[in-house]
Amino acid sequence: MTAVDEDRRTREQGRLWRVALLVLAAAPAALALWQAARGSRTHVLLDYWHVLAKITDDQGGLVPGQVASYHLEQPFLVPSLIFWLDAQVLGGSNRALTVMTVALLAGVVVLLATMLPRALDPTLRAALTAGFSFLVFSPHALELWAQATNGISWAPAVFLSVAALSLAHHGRTAWGYACAGLATLSFGAGLPVWFALALVVWVRRGRAWVPAAVGVAVALLWVLTKPDGMNSGAVAGFQPADRLSVAMAALGGVWTAQSPDLAVLAGGVTAGVLVLLAYSALGRRRATDAGWVGLACYAVALAALIGAGRTTGGGNVGLVSRYAIVAALALCAAIGLLALSERLPRRHLVVGVLVVGAVTFSLGAPKAADVRRSYGPLEVAAAALRVEAPAALAELRIQSGVIPAAKAMGMYPFTDFTLGCGHHELDGTVDRAHIRPLPAGNGVVDTRPATADAVLTGWTAIDGRPADCVLVLDPLGRIVGGGVTGLHHPGLPPDLGPAGWRAVARPGVSDITVVAVAGSAYYRLES
Repeated sequence: MTAVDEDRRTREQGRLWRVALLVLAAAPAALALWQAARGSRTHVLLDYWHVLAKITDDQGGLVPGQVASYHLEQPFLVPSLIFWLDAQVLGGSNRALTVMTVALLAGVVVLLATMLPRALDPTLRAALTAGFSFLVFSPHALELWAQATNGISWAPAVFLSVAALSLAHHGRTAWGYACAGLATLSFGAGLPVWFALALVVWVRRGRAWVPAAVGVAVALLWVLTKPDGMNSGAVAGFQPADRLSVAMAALGGVWTAQSPDLAVLAGGVTAGVLVLLAYSALGRRRATDAGWVGLACYAVALAALIGAGRTTGGGNVGLVSRYAIVAALALCAAIGLLALSERLPRRHLVVGVLVVGAVTFSLGAPKAADVRRSYGPLEVAAAALRVEAPAALAELRIQSGVIPAAKAMGMYPFTDFTLGCGHHELDGTVDRAHIRPLPAGNGVVDTRPATADAVLTGWTAIDGRPADCVLVLDPLGRIVGGGVTGLHHPGLPPDLGPAGWRAVARPGVSDITVVAVAGSAYYRLES
């Protein structure tokens, strides 16, 4: 084989490797998109309905003065507008906004990839992009694309902040300032970007005092205007050890699903690595390092904000699913700085990045399962809204005052609602003569007394299988409520599977019957 043939074969192999790595990079985003598109149609988290009730009148019109108000002591203008547009144009589609969240996070991965120098080996660039994707779309962060309330709270601010850093990294400082301004209006996650931006501009030998001064002004304005009180249940007082523990856990959250101690340890190691790599990069002061130093600063600042504002008295909130994006950005910054430092051979770096991505991605499976298990019971919100049950909505912490606006805007579940129980829908009927008693030991209604306008809970396992669905009937057999099945229920043996259920009935019905449906059979459930 001639030298020319050998060179051609090497180039072809390199091209195939790059294609394979880019396909690998797309896989986590594709999986997240698939999960988002198959997720809940209903917004089930209280924050969405709280914000919607605050910014709309009973006819669904926007109340401009409320759009600029704080939510959870933080700016919330951009998410508020997105929530309103979702309600007004898309009928309140959680799936549409979770898909939007995935698109914004994919944008973050693309922006990080563009910060890599073009002179870098193409195969290494493809491997780094794959690593970024596995970190950003780790199952640890499933909350962001399982419910759009979380995703649209965080993703726009993070995307705009990374866009600001990327634009400044490429010398487009004015556009970077514009993105930073929008990030500031989005959420608390956008507040620290100005200081990270100042670092990027300084490394590029620009006027760093401009973004630094804006950052100080933004911080002062926020402190002076934010509402008093800890609306998120965070602790008051100094408590430096607790707050530092939460910040470190946020930086190391992708290394464990459930162990706070391991998360704190991993976060401490991540912080140390970032300090060493950033110190070395600041000494070099090369333009190619600027964005990565800024990203490291931004990730650490986010972790510090979480520690300062979200530390609670019970458990380490640094392990909350949505905060995994902080650990992901921190590791991306470390990987970018390490790649540019040229301290590791290319082959070692490629293998190391892919191993880190694969390991952290795999470790996220238990946390993703916990998120699904905790969000499943909230799916009953659709039925509670549809039957307008104020007591049930209060239990779910959803303001019933939002119902007139939701109806006026044609939001789900007030349009095209289904109980998901075959041909059975609200106001249909079930022949009570066909309802048989449930055999002893096959299920129960936990709620006592079982009354309308309450969130009814229980479990059912007929012949060892969970019920297909649950209906609530009035004395005439008319369907006045329903809910969700397939939920985790504490105390049941694992072989029964997810046999729990929740249901809500229309208010005003004096005597209700809860019926489990299994195939064509109906079983009456007793308290």
